[in-house]
Amino acid sequence: MIAVCSVAATAWLAARTTSSAIQQEQGQLLSSDTEIYDTVIGYAATHPSWNGVAPTLRRLAERTGRRVTLTTQSRRTVAASSVTTAALPVRASAVVDPLHTDPALLPGGGTDRIDPRAVGPYRLTAAERKNLRQWAGKILACLRGTTGAATLTEEASGRPVVKLPDSALDGSFVDQGCGLDELSVPVGTEIGPLDRLNTMVNDCLERQRQPGVKFGMDFVIRTKGDAQTAHTCLDTARRDQLTPYVAPAALLFVTTPTGSAAAPGFRFTSANTAHLAGVAGLVLLVTVAVTVVVGTRLVRPLRALADAARRPVAEHQRVPVTTNDEIGYLAAAFNDLSQRRERLEGQRKAMVSDVAHELRTPLSTIRGWLEAVQDGIATSDQALVDSLLEEALLLQHIVDDLQDLAEADAGQLRVHPEPLRVRDLLDHVATAHQARADTAGVSLTTRVDGDPELSGDPVRLRQVVGNLVSNALRHTPSGGSVTLRARRAGDQVTIEVADTGTGIPAEDLPRVFDRFWRAEKSRSRRTGGSGLGLAIVRRLTEAHGGTVTVTSTVGAGTVFTVRLPV
Repeated sequence: MIAVCSVAATAWLAARTTSSAIQQEQGQLLSSDTEIYDTVIGYAATHPSWNGVAPTLRRLAERTGRRVTLTTQSRRTVAASSVTTAALPVRASAVVDPLHTDPALLPGGGTDRIDPRAVGPYRLTAAERKNLRQWAGKILACLRGTTGAATLTEEASGRPVVKLPDSALDGSFVDQGCGLDELSVPVGTEIGPLDRLNTMVNDCLERQRQPGVKFGMDFVIRTKGDAQTAHTCLDTARRDQLTPYVAPAALLFVTTPTGSAAAPGFRFTSANTAHLAGVAGLVLLVTVAVTVVVGTRLVRPLRALADAARRPVAEHQRVPVTTNDEIGYLAAAFNDLSQRRERLEGQRKAMVSDVAHELRTPLSTIRGWLEAVQDGIATSDQALVDSLLEEALLLQHIVDDLQDLAEADAGQLRVHPEPLRVRDLLDHVATAHQARADTAGVSLTTRVDGDPELSGDPVRLRQVVGNLVSNALRHTPSGGSVTLRARRAGDQVTIEVADTGTGIPAEDLPRVFDRFWRAEKSRSRRTGGSGLGLAIVRRLTEAHGGTVTVTSTVGAGTVFTVRLPV
């Protein structure tokens, strides 16, 4: 962000300075080009040829610093601002034709694109100008008494024109005897050319089968026929009439003094250069200062993380989360890792203690009886052998369970899936536990909706359901019932083991699948199991891609639900 801001600030300031210089230069070039075009086309509009235009081109070159060259349409040089020759660009800067002006370079040329300075035969004599100016002065004085304001201008032909204010142009103006309309009446010099122009326009309209027209010195046509055709005829007739009085069309080339078509280069002034360098230095200084401050803030929590990571595991050091950025996320992740490490360490200690406790009981029993036989206190009869064998089998059961969990933790627990019917699975488990259920006085039944099938390891799944049934029988009093239910729901098969036993308190439900956990701490291994059965159920279910959940109500019973993908 610091780098982006510093680069953006420097680029913005450099762009502003450069843009200002470029705009200034472009403005000067545009102004120069407009001045050159206006002057040259003005000369063409007032002269029948290009003879004598060279001094005008030289003056323009001196004022603008450009090289100005005029050529014919065939690119033969007519006049140039410099006597030295230079190759002309491929494309001309403009076409100089007072009867077809360029609206972009001469906005005031009018819609007919005829230069208003091209008046030809309509140029008034000195006497006519004087008389019309006196007459216009009287009209102007009269109008100012009625309209409140009016101005007097003069056209290129020398004819004066009275301009009314905008408020008088809304159609409500009435000439109260000032004679404004009479000022537009043609005078002697204008009568002949105007009549010839009317004749030329009407001949054109007659060829187009349009009605004739009559117009005055304002060249405004009012016709009942096609107005577009009438204006086209008027423009054509005016150009034909003015052609002998204006210079022929020429190509205008505006180049650098060396003859290049490109605009002359520009350089930064010393003030702009110093300003740009100073601003860049200031931005660099601010960037360094901000980087040092931000870098210090970044390093401080990193050092705290490093110190905390080097502390012994037993201290479980935490670091404060002071920011909401990547460093803050790292500190939060470190605290979470430290918390999990503390929890895992506690679980490891608890598991070691639980394993030692679970193994100590059968081992102590076996050792006690063997020492009694050795000392002659007990007799090695069949009953003693059966008791020691039972303790050895319990010990073997615990070791086997621990091995299954160790394989699951290491990711080495393998399942061998094959197609199987859920009904057969539940019947097999029920048959295996039926004798124990009868002994406990508990009703053991199965109920399967339809005939669902799935792909799974039959040995491992019998272990899952068998552990749940064994657990249910252990916690269901005489006269109760244990029910195995199965059904298919979408792309899953749901297996439920429901009992009417003592139930599990709500606060203990989250821990039922923990290893060596018993709801009643006072229960022994014989009455409460090893505490590994439900943990094995969860790991085997997960190995099949399924889930196991439990719901329970104290005094009413418990339901374990296993969901397996088909």
